[in-house]
Amino acid sequence: CRFLVNFTDYIDTGLFLDQRITRGLVRDLARGKRFLNLFCYTGTATVYAARGGARSTTSVDASRGYLAWARRNLALNGFDPGRHSFHQADVLTWLSRENRFYDLVFLDPPTFSNSKRSQAVLDVQRDHVELIRSAAKVLKQEGIILFSSNYRKFQMDVDALKGFRMEDLSARTLPPDFKRRAGMHHCWKITKRIA
Repeated sequence: CRFLVNFTDYIDTGLFLDQRITRGLVRDLARGKRFLNLFCYTGTATVYAARGGARSTTSVDASRGYLAWARRNLALNGFDPGRHSFHQADVLTWLSRENRFYDLVFLDPPTFSNSKRSQAVLDVQRDHVELIRSAAKVLKQEGIILFSSNYRKFQMDVDALKGFRMEDLSARTLPPDFKRRAGMHHCWKITKRIA
């Protein structure tokens, strides 16, 4: 996959290198699936899902600029952005109104956000349980949520998420060149428990 990066105008470049194995996991799981990318940023996971043969992709972010960047990244890889769905919205608000169901959800929230578009302040440690539960409401019964965070002090509240099967993929998805910074990479595979 190819991505547009910006080395001059922003602190971030539009591509998180520590997520490359996680994006590969998205690609490997996406075939024939309805894919949802929450806090999609520049759409790199969406591109990987499309490359993996996702039946459809939906990308949600509060930033109009990042959504435009995501569309350009899809086009750069030969995918028609018009065949993919993009929504500029606060993720929790969008999830509360969504009535479609997805097979694979990528949930990579910012560590902290006080976006002008949202009245609420997002704190990944405080809010991850609500985010995961909200994403699970649009998840098919056999679907998968891949949750990711680069907050160094992040602790998954497994006790508050007893209705889910949780698999810690952090070590497996950490690229070798980031091993010295292992505490900043957290990745979980989350599925609903079948009663």
